[in-house]
Formats: sequence, structure tokens, C-alpha cells
Amino acid sequence: MFFCITRTLSNSLETVLTVAGLYYWFTAIESSKGTSVVSKQSPPSRKVALLIAALSCAIRPTSAIPWLYVGLLDFIQMKSKCRFVFLEVIPVGAIVLAVTTLLDWWMYGQQVIVPLNFLKFNLFSSGGDYYGTHVFHWYFTQGFPSMIWTFLPFAIFGIVNSREWRISGLIAWVLGVYSILGHKEFRFVLPVLPLALMFSGYCLAATSQLKSKNMHGKRWPSSLQLSVILLIITNVPMALYMSLFHQRGMEDVMYYLSKEAHDGKVKSILFLMPCHSTPYYSTLHYNLPMRFLDCTPSDNKGTLDESDRFLASPPDFVDEVFGNLSSFSHIVLFESEERHMLNLLLRNSFLEVRRVFHSHFKVDRDLQSSVIVYSQRDVL
Repeated sequence: MFFCITRTLSNSLETVLTVAGLYYWFTAIESSKGTSVVSKQSPPSRKVALLIAALSCAIRPTSAIPWLYVGLLDFIQMKSKCRFVFLEVIPVGAIVLAVTTLLDWWMYGQQVIVPLNFLKFNLFSSGGDYYGTHVFHWYFTQGFPSMIWTFLPFAIFGIVNSREWRISGLIAWVLGVYSILGHKEFRFVLPVLPLALMFSGYCLAATSQLKSKNMHGKRWPSSLQLSVILLIITNVPMALYMSLFHQRGMEDVMYYLSKEAHDGKVKSILFLMPCHSTPYYSTLHYNLPMRFLDCTPSDNKGTLDESDRFLASPPDFVDEVFGNLSSFSHIVLFESEERHMLNLLLRNSFLEVRRVFHSHFKVDRDLQSSVIVYSQRDVL
């Protein structure tokens, strides 16, 4: 959570809304069970939960996956099903859908049903597979265990001992549904990570009830203390490394370019790296022409995007697409591609002006240990 939730992704907001909505939903369910006389009006918190759920689905339509499970599970046990559907679900959903549809129409300049396009691309046409696929069990065997890390055994213990099968079933449901899709990413299942951590907290709370043993007059650390020490040792150093060092080159490069732009030394920038590698204008804060390699999926499967074409043959791609590089004052690329581009850059009067650390190990491509900035000789 320390690494994921702080990122400016729609999944981060989806996670926050999902957790908040589940809180109100389960509060409403429990309050209704604890009341001897059933009120004709549903608890206000359930309507709040529905509103939050609708907003979450508007941001990411896949947020309907956990809410489908939660809603159907409780819908089966409801006495006033028609009242719930026609007086709560449909009004709230219709209002949010109308607002988001008007907003999309205003922003796109034409009538666009974003949730429908989202489902059409990701589900019906498997467009997400364009960005890579994993085996069906990846979330269970690699993805989610990597996310929860050493909290995993505590979460399993908490699930078994708490017997909260409704919530643990929600985790399994989300992981299972996402496993059907070929394209898988850690961030897709981020909304259920807080739920798993909640079970870890239950385990630690239960562990605190155990008394430490006295052996030969010495008091040994309690099970809770040992557990906390283990979690600190295995999580805090990694959290600091991932947040302060790993893949920080993009931020450092953009801060450098922002400073150079402030001094009037930057006219235009070409990023010869996979799309969306840098924070772009959100860090530069200057209205300068910039270009990065496009990775928009093609309707024709098997067609390579600009990013893949560049990685296959960097010099040939640059000659074909950009030709004369004189229109760019600065070029940014990874060290792994620099060796292929060096002669071309030198021929076009580019010199290295900045090299910053990026990563100690490779993630999904060749080792991108450094990010290098080249500048036209006449702007130095």
C-alpha cells in the first residue's frame, strides 16, 4: 500500500472508494440485523455505499466486480428486493451515469459512452492482451503474494480464525474473475489488498493475547513482538528503497529539464522510451513541444506500436519516423538503447549533458540502469 496507493492512478482512487463503500455497506447490513423492528426506510449508510460504489464504477467500470459479489450476496437475503432495486440502486446509478455521461460529452466534444467502450476494448475484444498476458493462476501464485508480501501468512491465519467468509470470499472472487482475463497487472487487484491487510491485523490482534514464555528466568519476546519485528524488517527497508531509489530516474530527469527550461535552454524534447515513462508536463510545468513513443493499440493484431518498433531497431526507427533530429533540442533515452543510438546522436550534433540513476535491476525489459539526456550542441 505504501508504494501503490500514493501513485496517481485511477486504481488508487478506486481502492479508496471501494474500501469506503464497503465500510458503509457492511455497517448498514449489520445495523439492520441488530434492529428488532425493520424500518420501512433503509439505513442512510446503504445509500451512501451505493453512491460511492457508483462513483467507483464510473471511474473504473471494473469496480463493478467486487460490488456485484457484495450486492448479490446480500440481495438474496433481502426481504424488500423490489424496493432496494427500484428506489435505491436504479436512482443512484442513473444519477451518476447521467452526470458522467454529460461530463464525457463535454470533454470529448461528442456523445461517448466510456463504460461501454471500456468493456468493448478490455472484455469483448481482449484489447488488454496487446500489452502482454500471464498464465491464469498468476494473481494467486505470483501477483497478489508479491503485493501483500510477508503479511500473507498473517492474512491467511486471520481469514481462517476470523471465519469472515463473506469478506475473504470477496478477495477470492476478485482474484478469480481477474484471472480469467489474459492481461494482468498488480494494480488491477489493488482494491482487495486493504481487505487482506485487515485480516493480517486480526491475526496480530489475536497474537497479542498470547503470553510470552519465561525460560530460566529470562522473558522472551512475545509472539506479537516477533511478528512486528519480522514485518518491519521485511517491509520498511523495501518501502524506502522502492519509494526513494527504485526507478527514480524519470523524476530526476524531468526536474532537470524543468530547471533547464526555466533558464531558457530547452526548446523541444523527444523521449525515445516506452510511452508514459515520465511524469511529462505534470513535472515540467512549461508549455514546450514534447514527443514520446506512441503505444496506442492497433486494430490489426500483430502490428507493432512505435515503442516496440524502436526497441527492435532504434536507429532505423528514428531515421524512418523522425528523420532529421534538428527539430528537437533535447533527447532522453535509457542507457540500454544509448549504445544503439550513440553514433546517430553524435552525427546530429547531440552531446550528453545529464546521466541519472534509474534502477539496479530490470523489471519487464532490459536493465534500464540510467536515464541519459542529450542536447543539441548549439543550445549548450
